[in-house]
Amino acid sequence: MEENAKNQEKNKYLYEQQYSNYSIKNILWWLDHLDDYLRFATKTETSWFGIYQDNFREKIKGKKILEMGCGNCNNAAVMAALGAEVYANDIASASGEIVDKLNQKYTFKYPIKFIEGDFLKNDLEENSFDFIIGKAFLHHLTIPIEKEFLKETARLLKENGEARFFEPAVNSRILDEIRWYIPVDDRPSKFNRAAFDKWKANDPHPDRSYSSRHFETAGKEFFNEVQITPIGSLERFRRLLPVGKFSGKYTRWALKNEKLLPNFLNCSMARSQLIVLRRPA
Repeated sequence: MEENAKNQEKNKYLYEQQYSNYSIKNILWWLDHLDDYLRFATKTETSWFGIYQDNFREKIKGKKILEMGCGNCNNAAVMAALGAEVYANDIASASGEIVDKLNQKYTFKYPIKFIEGDFLKNDLEENSFDFIIGKAFLHHLTIPIEKEFLKETARLLKENGEARFFEPAVNSRILDEIRWYIPVDDRPSKFNRAAFDKWKANDPHPDRSYSSRHFETAGKEFFNEVQITPIGSLERFRRLLPVGKFSGKYTRWALKNEKLLPNFLNCSMARSQLIVLRRPA
């Protein structure tokens, strides 16, 4: 089986397991406290801070949105609760079961529509979406498959539409190498070679570029306008702090103030980035 197909199968297997019998209890609570949840998430959670920049929550009301790699469907549910008409795609059928549960338990203006399986085999109409969203999604794809996804994004997006992708950023080889030696969540330190190699063998992320330059070049092949915002130059140091109120307070401070740094410093130190694509070529 070729590398691209193997990578897709690894992702499908992992997320079928992760989202099988997934409880939507927390999502429903967040939807019932939507303003408070978004106020917290967009200041403290890096991916939410990134995707929801530039008054995104107000822009999507009544708009037709496609989310790639919807995963646990939390963001799809939030966008639908904000009044968007949401189409959610994931390679894992377990995500579709979550969508079914959400539609049964919560009254959305537009029930979420699930598109199961390989996104490249969809039968959606061209020029039909106002927004296409990927929240930590593209980096799960090999670069040849990413290219096909961006091409399809350009086909499906309206002329005045916008695609938004929140992705990891690796613009410094030194920082990239250092990070592998700091254990995070279920990822062991590279100092622990045996455990690290075992983790790496099961990691669903392919070896590929996450640089801003790569995403800019990839975007310009199919879009006339590419905007990349580095995120997390100061926030990245949160991982050195113990989890608690102080780490949350630090994250809010870092995300608010890192934009005051020179752009070259933000770009080289960024842990993440928001990629905005407009005007399909």
